[in-house]
Amino acid sequence: MVSHLSGLYYALYFLATLLMIVYKSQVFSYPHDCLGLDPTLLSLMGVLEAARLYLGVKGNLTEAEVPLAASLVFMAGSGLLSVHFLLWQTLVLWADWVLSAILLVLHSLEAALQVVAIAAFIR
Repeated sequence: MVSHLSGLYYALYFLATLLMIVYKSQVFSYPHDCLGLDPTLLSLMGVLEAARLYLGVKGNLTEAEVPLAASLVFMAGSGLLSVHFLLWQTLVLWADWVLSAILLVLHSLEAALQVVAIAAFIR
């Protein structure tokens, strides 16, 4: 259930962050060299999230440890990119901070549940 919620939230997060990047590039003096970096990192995060969700659901349905462990690895990369959009982005708005913090909370909850599931599947 948490993985479905995380997937739905990430779709909204992706759209909101993309729209905020467009907004910031129009309203603020956004450096042109960073204008390509932020959407590229957001797209990379989308690919990581899709792979993470696929492997997490597959691991839960088949009760296999390897896909869940791979999902945790992808979650670490996605979490690092979430921290980038939370702290290190070129311009960080309050809405960026809130959206990224919620995403990190969902990732933490899902990671804890995946570790518990992996421990249960190993026994």
